[in-house]
Amino acid sequence: MTDALNHNEELNEDEVYTYTLTDEDGKEYEFELLGTCELDGNTYYAMAPLGEDSEEYVILRAEEDGDEVNLITIEDDDEFDRVAEFFDDELFSEIDYDAE
Repeated sequence: MTDALNHNEELNEDEVYTYTLTDEDGKEYEFELLGTCELDGNTYYAMAPLGEDSEEYVILRAEEDGDEVNLITIEDDDEFDRVAEFFDDELFSEIDYDAE
């Protein structure tokens, strides 16, 4: 999936950021930004599909193309695993599902 976005955008924790991503077949999907991180000199975006009650999310790598930033699917399994572990720790470690 790729999508152009403004990489210099300031993120405000109180706002919901949504993006329309287009797959290789031209089909569009709506996603909510869960978070971003920088690892090994790359910026990654964790995004969840809008309108779905699921704990699943996608992780995409940002690649600059002039003034645009494209979000690219991570093909390397080791890279994906490192980034997924980081996001799992950062996004879900604060949530205690067993607490009442």
